[in-house]
Amino acid sequence: MPMRACLLTLTLLALCAPLRAELLADRDYKTLDPVQYTDSPGKIEVIEFFSYGCPHCNEFYPLVSAWAAKLPKDIVFKRVPTGFGRTPWINLAKAYYALEATGELGRLDGALFHALHEERLPLFDEKSIREWVGKQGGDASKFAAAFDSFGVNAKLGQGEQMAENYKVGAVPTLAVDGKYVVIGRTFQEILTNADQVIAKVRAERGRHTARAERR
Repeated sequence: MPMRACLLTLTLLALCAPLRAELLADRDYKTLDPVQYTDSPGKIEVIEFFSYGCPHCNEFYPLVSAWAAKLPKDIVFKRVPTGFGRTPWINLAKAYYALEATGELGRLDGALFHALHEERLPLFDEKSIREWVGKQGGDASKFAAAFDSFGVNAKLGQGEQMAENYKVGAVPTLAVDGKYVVIGRTFQEILTNADQVIAKVRAERGRHTARAERR
């Protein structure tokens, strides 16, 4: 191929290649003020605020689950169900913690999303959710005991306070290291921006460590 043709081809490829935009505050993430403490010292904590009752969370669930499964070991991924003061969503948040307490969360997590959004089952109170858990082969009695337990109610209160502290106005929302809330126009953009915010936190920690070592 003549040199001129090669240069033209390379120029066209460069123009067609997708450009990776620089991470920008207030476009790709928001900075939290004040910064929130995390439960994972030494690691970068990523929190997903969500609700089983939210159709967007239902769509995001398989994407964020696949993304979280590939996170490196220095990342801790947590999920916090939120109710936003809505009784049905509060009951679904309690269901999350009750399933967690009874060891059924891993098995029934995605199934509960499916039941609500694909099967359109009205699982918005303790009785209906308990009966559904029983039909899925779970222990309905253990679930009922956990649902109204002190531990579940305490976690619910902590989760609601966290959502308020993180200024969560909608779900799903991803927050990184108690410092940043990720923004994106699409689910994939949210996850891409989350990766970049995680890299930003790593860089900030590296600079902090370097300054401490120079002292």
